[in-house]
Amino acid sequence: MESELKKRNNTQLTDTWDLTHLCASDEVWRKDFDAWKLFAERIASYRGKLADVETLVEFLNYEEELDRQSERLGTYAFLRSAEDLANSTYQEMKSAFYLIANKIAEESSFVRPELLGFSTEKWSELTRDERLAPWKLKLERILRFKPHSLSDKEERILASLSDVADTPSKTFRLLNDAETKFKSTKDETGKEAPLTLETFQLFLNSSKRDVRKEAFENLYAEYEARQNTFAALLEGSIRKDVFYAKARGFSSALQASMFTEEIPELVYNNLLDGVRSALPALYRYYELRRKLMKLDEIHFYDVYAPIISDIKVDYSWDAAVELIGKALAPLGEEYVSTLTRGLTVDRWADRYENLNKESGAFSCPSYDSPPYILTNFKSSLIESVFTLAHEGGHSMHSWYSAKNQPYRYYDYVIFLAEIASTFNEQLLARYMLKNASDNKTRAWIINRELDSIRMTIFRQTMFSEFEFRVHDLAEANQPLSASIFRKIYREILNEYFGANFVVDDLLELECLRIPHFYRGYYVYKYATGLSAAIFLADRVLNGGLTERDDYLGFLKSGSSAKPLDILNEAGVDMEKKDSIQAAVRRFETLTDELERLLS
Repeated sequence: MESELKKRNNTQLTDTWDLTHLCASDEVWRKDFDAWKLFAERIASYRGKLADVETLVEFLNYEEELDRQSERLGTYAFLRSAEDLANSTYQEMKSAFYLIANKIAEESSFVRPELLGFSTEKWSELTRDERLAPWKLKLERILRFKPHSLSDKEERILASLSDVADTPSKTFRLLNDAETKFKSTKDETGKEAPLTLETFQLFLNSSKRDVRKEAFENLYAEYEARQNTFAALLEGSIRKDVFYAKARGFSSALQASMFTEEIPELVYNNLLDGVRSALPALYRYYELRRKLMKLDEIHFYDVYAPIISDIKVDYSWDAAVELIGKALAPLGEEYVSTLTRGLTVDRWADRYENLNKESGAFSCPSYDSPPYILTNFKSSLIESVFTLAHEGGHSMHSWYSAKNQPYRYYDYVIFLAEIASTFNEQLLARYMLKNASDNKTRAWIINRELDSIRMTIFRQTMFSEFEFRVHDLAEANQPLSASIFRKIYREILNEYFGANFVVDDLLELECLRIPHFYRGYYVYKYATGLSAAIFLADRVLNGGLTERDDYLGFLKSGSSAKPLDILNEAGVDMEKKDSIQAAVRRFETLTDELERLLS
């Protein structure tokens, strides 16, 4: 219960992150923040002067220093605010930072149009000039946008619209997270318990079917009552994506999104095609789950409950770190010792829940400090251990990139980020399987691994399919509404769950409650990330030092090359379907073993 949680000021220091690498204190932050604001005022002085190479070099150095200060100050304010969402001091610090950051973005909106206004001959001169060699890749990436860039005035208008464009997303979060209240639901003891977006998953994990069913119906009853409002917000977000794509001369919102991260649309299409062809394997798993759970028919509210529910775990923080370290041993001493020390001695992580702390978990990189991890670790949940391994993967990706790349190339795109995190989960699951004490424990771990693949590859691809279809309608100037969203989603649900699965009408409303739909064409990266992670885990565990070093080279690369080139060096070609096929083979192999162990 909330009343039992510690207040932030009662949290043990060793259980919290050490943010002094970012700022020694709040007072130092305020002093640095004021200096940063003054430093930012120099931006306008470069307008119209970037054609001179010496001035351009000076500006690029200035811009990099400004960005580094922004990252450090913004990260400190963000992390402090996450510690206690009710702490008005830190919320105000974060708001103050973002106000200035948005102003900087608006003031610097002249840079790209000015550079892209240069002639072909001028660009040829710039790319040959040795003084600009450290920024050659950055300049080439800017040049890619020449066909999709607007005039200085138009870019300034688009930059000033950022707050307006974010209105559907902000309103969705308010409506979804704060203003939509759900009817209380009976728990496993028969007592009324609060149903929230956080507790919904706990209800779906219940071993009692009537508990799962009631929670499902109570939750979606509220979305049904508000379906038109949620649908209007989703439509607004989709049409925003289409507007920006058209404004910049892209043929579609998909092309605009993929172009930004230098990912060919072929990768997206391969994912959809590869997963569609693998759906019979998913149908087989659902049928096996139905049989093992002794159900006459299987519904959505049956697919999260563990098939084996009577295994208890109790991992202290230190025990979890030790287990993760053993699982990641194939990556070498430097990787394991750095992560272990970061999670224990060097206080990278804010470990446990406290009153008003942000929920969930994340990893937050910073070039001039260690990476930081927020968790709400619970010793009785195996997912807490996997979450720690996952966020540790993100953090070590950032650590290696910052150590091996200059600031301008250390940050990597999300497409790559989800590989490093799920790779760690793969190594942890495989280590636990190898060391399982009995068949029941082994079956329990396999069940968890199958559901991880199902939720990350099959489910996120299903979401990607929906995103593609509704954006396609918007681009054809077709109407969008709650009934149209539900009709499209019903068709996709039928495809992805199969003929022997009972798709309840209420499940059509799921498309209205997915926060990631407000970040256009984001969800596919979860699916491609885990597919690549499975492929690379096979390669590292079945290989030797060369395969390990190839993977570590991927972690060290940051954004110093195109994402697919970085992955090619690591040993996986994402323009082929190899990684998707490897993931499906693992899913099928684990399904075979689960059936053998429990039949």
